[in-house]
Amino acid sequence: MNFFQSQETLTTIEWVLRAVVAFVFLIIVAKALGQRAISQLRLLDFVIALVIGNIIAHPLSDENLGLKGSVTTTTVLVTLYLGGIFLILKWPWFRRLVTPPPIDLVRDGEIIYKGLKKARISIDVLLEELREEKVEDVKKVALAIWEADGKISVFLNPQYNPITPANYQMVTEPFDLPKLIIKEGKLESKELKQTNKDEEWVVSNLKIQYQTDITNVLLATIDKKENLKVFLYK
Repeated sequence: MNFFQSQETLTTIEWVLRAVVAFVFLIIVAKALGQRAISQLRLLDFVIALVIGNIIAHPLSDENLGLKGSVTTTTVLVTLYLGGIFLILKWPWFRRLVTPPPIDLVRDGEIIYKGLKKARISIDVLLEELREEKVEDVKKVALAIWEADGKISVFLNPQYNPITPANYQMVTEPFDLPKLIIKEGKLESKELKQTNKDEEWVVSNLKIQYQTDITNVLLATIDKKENLKVFLYK
């Protein structure tokens, strides 16, 4: 496995092998880091993601650099990262060190300028975030908080919250996530089995309701009430 070591030249196969090994290794690293490091870039997450990407990138573009050192260094960094996560869970003082507390940006319809300065957020960014939450008037906001992951949590005053069935004490049906039984013209056998239906039932209903067959279906779902929803190729 010479492609692991530093050398003057690499053959095409060795370049491919080096890329494949690095790719697989990064997948393993991402798995070890967990979804949190991918979806929420807090301070510790951002640092580890930035450093690992930089370490792995160099041996993939420079044939004079060996891959062994990058793999070793990344393994150590991942170990340190997981150790840091353990310390965050174990010791509150360390958690406060690497995870900043939430900062109030708006309270009772009033913008807190000190909070904006502390979070390093401009008025324009705050208004943009509020628009993304479908809030056009700051006065409607009971509380807006800057979270440690860089997102802003917005809570409206009760009089501006959407009306829900709970406001009228209406009885609602339990949540039901439809099963995806056909995708891109292919039957999803495992999903279909969970609905206690078979392929014959699907074929029959497609012919009766839509005058088509499975190969013409882009997407089809079925809920607990046996309601079949079909989206055809168009």
